[in-house]
Amino acid sequence: MHIIVVGCGRVGSDLATQLSEEGHFVVVIDKNRDAFRRLGASFAGTTIVGSGFDRDVLFQANASQADAFAAVTNGDNSNILCARIAREKYSIVNVVARIYDPRRAVIYQRLGIPTVATVTWTTQQVKKWLLPSDDSIGWRDQSDSIFVVERILPDHLAGQPLSQLNVEEDIHIVALIRGTRGRIDAATVYGQEDDTVIFMVTAKGLVDLDKVLGLESA
Repeated sequence: MHIIVVGCGRVGSDLATQLSEEGHFVVVIDKNRDAFRRLGASFAGTTIVGSGFDRDVLFQANASQADAFAAVTNGDNSNILCARIAREKYSIVNVVARIYDPRRAVIYQRLGIPTVATVTWTTQQVKKWLLPSDDSIGWRDQSDSIFVVERILPDHLAGQPLSQLNVEEDIHIVALIRGTRGRIDAATVYGQEDDTVIFMVTAKGLVDLDKVLGLESA
């Protein structure tokens, strides 16, 4: 995937390095050239000095071909502006913005921009927004036949009962994270946008999960 990361602080540099190590093409944008020193030695992407909402900079980053965009600078307004431009001007599907004031989150999410407040922000969390079909496994049993995985609920399943995602012996919902609250009655509730759903699956269920979620053709 072609991924643009705006901001090369602690989170941005860690995120960019991990994504690069996983084989993605990563472009990092920061106003301060010295910030790129934070990137790990394994980083194999591109760095651009400038602003994440500057048209010329985004042209250099080939934003029109990007698959994902993360705005992780230390300024709320800059992050949201960058994210809106990425979504509205360049039609980038997977966009996330870091915010310091959680009171703004609802407003920005109404604009269709997922946000994560600083207190809950982790590199792994933002990767779930940027790579929603990533098959990362949170836990597996010793026989390598039972797995626990997380998925961001696709928008088309919002408003539908999550119980429909239980598939016989292979896929079972075990928990749900909604906002900053976790709950274990996920199979009894209706999905909402931005829910993180935790599944326990068999090896077959792991293969079939994205089809069940409608993320790929059956």
